Amino acid sequence: MRFEKTFTALPEHIDVMDHVNNAVWVQWIQDMATAHWDAVARPEDKARYVWLVLRHEIDYRGNIAVGESVTGETFIPGEPKGARFDRRVDFRDAHGKVIVSANTTWAMLDRETLRPQRVRPDIAAPFMGG
Repeated sequence: MRFEKTFTALPEHIDVMDHVNNAVWVQWIQDMATAHWDAVARPEDKARYVWLVLRHEIDYRGNIAVGESVTGETFIPGEPKGARFDRRVDFRDAHGKVIVSANTTWAMLDRETLRPQRVRPDIAAPFMGG
């Protein structure tokens, strides 16, 4: 299941190059993952598990300036591997061009013990079918 969210560049997001700072893109990637989990995961899974990012691989092909918006789209490109779940995030500008894309890897943890937990098929199912 694909998930979309729109972000607008505010003055505090802008760096010395007059466009969105790289650290803000990382925050927006995390915001996409969190919003997708909150929108799609079953209530019992949200209550029991949390996610920890293990890796972000980001390609920058463009940027936006203050007042401009992007639409982020995220999906899960494949089956989980143990506690790990890969995620793809693409940000498109007003013309529909992908200007920032990321492949990220997350680990699912038990909320109480903070130990990695295998992502069972029933937990992954609502996210599949990208």
